Amino acid sequence: MHFTLADLITDITQNAVEAGAGLVELEISESVFTNGAFTNSGGEFRFLVRDDGKGMTEEEVKRAVDPFVTDGVKHPHRKVGLGLPFLIQMAEQSNGGWDIKSERGKGTTVTAWFDSGNVDMPPAGDIPGMFRTILMFNTPAEIVIRRKKKTEEKDDEYEIRKSELAEALGSLEDAGTLVLMDQYLRSLENSEE
Repeated sequence: MHFTLADLITDITQNAVEAGAGLVELEISESVFTNGAFTNSGGEFRFLVRDDGKGMTEEEVKRAVDPFVTDGVKHPHRKVGLGLPFLIQMAEQSNGGWDIKSERGKGTTVTAWFDSGNVDMPPAGDIPGMFRTILMFNTPAEIVIRRKKKTEEKDDEYEIRKSELAEALGSLEDAGTLVLMDQYLRSLENSEE
């Protein structure tokens, strides 16, 4: 079950990794504006997950967005696949939208956007914690995370590459490294505020 956007984004990114990708890109952009005493009364939360994995045919994309269809591989006991259908439902309920582009043998791009001022927008969740989880996925694929945040006062952005973190910190499976990585990711996110 997905309680936050971070949960949903993690699931979709994991699908990209499991598609046999050599490169997985995650982009999160957020615009937050204030209107009098109300924060988030205007703005948008948008994310994109792009991979160069096996991709899907047009028919496979149609099945992937159907909640009553699953390939039974990832969760053999389930009779439904809810990741993309939940994404679609959450985006549409929060006055947002979604798009999936995929080509067999070339990869898939999933994009979704949400109206930050809409009462039905789920909470974003723990963004740095989500980044840490994604960077810990057991995959040889390069993972690139791009984060942008725009407010009325400033525009901030940063990029993280799994290969560069591993080069600087060592094994991303070591407990001490995970603590350092978590502190680093949180400092990047907090420097924007």
